[in-house]
Amino acid sequence: MAERSEIDLSNIPAHIAVIMDGNGRWAKQRGGLRVFGHQSAITAVRDTVEEAAELGVKYLTLYAFSTENWNRPALEVSALMQLLVHTIRQETPTLLKNSVRLQAIGDLATLPKSCQRELAESIELTKGGTRMTLVLALSYSGRWDLTQATKRLAADVAAGRVQPDAVTEATVTSYLATAGMPDPELLIRTSGEQRISNFLLWQLAYTELYITPVLWPDFRRSHLRAALVAYQRRERRFGKTSEQLSVS
Repeated sequence: MAERSEIDLSNIPAHIAVIMDGNGRWAKQRGGLRVFGHQSAITAVRDTVEEAAELGVKYLTLYAFSTENWNRPALEVSALMQLLVHTIRQETPTLLKNSVRLQAIGDLATLPKSCQRELAESIELTKGGTRMTLVLALSYSGRWDLTQATKRLAADVAAGRVQPDAVTEATVTSYLATAGMPDPELLIRTSGEQRISNFLLWQLAYTELYITPVLWPDFRRSHLRAALVAYQRRERRFGKTSEQLSVS
């Protein structure tokens, strides 16, 4: 838990990514079904989005549904999809009010038509937002992202639009679902699990990881501020030594 007074507003990450974990365990602790945890997580999403925007974060990416999540019980997946549609519809006016632009990454064609429709409508309505971009990772995985990028790049090479010798890291980045966005400087994972769960595998190469035992439905503004305080206490060296950084 942290106060805003503890945060250096001149050192706010441009991009924060969040693995929202622990909904099922939160519900189980309270004797409820897993979907109860998902429903109760909406407040955490709202708090995190609003606080990030107010602090000056430019991109906030939430891992909302992975490609592996399709393997969950059909009843839970169906309830999650219905909840997603309802939440997008409910929260779009708030995004508009706060000048937050909505985007989505992932294999969106696999989502139910109702989800695709609500997403497209909200993305269109909020496209003028300039304060922050909220990115929902839906039916997304890092391996899917790298695979689709490789396919598209290979097609362009085969068509002669890209020369193999000209391919650089920047080239690969431009084919990813996150093209045009900065890589996350901070990844927050709730529930205490210490893995990245197939999320933004390329993009997280030099991202600072912050693991908190707080279950996602309990995550609030103060927890986001605590993650930022921890981030600002770290030295980001990108392979260099501390001495090199002090000279530069």
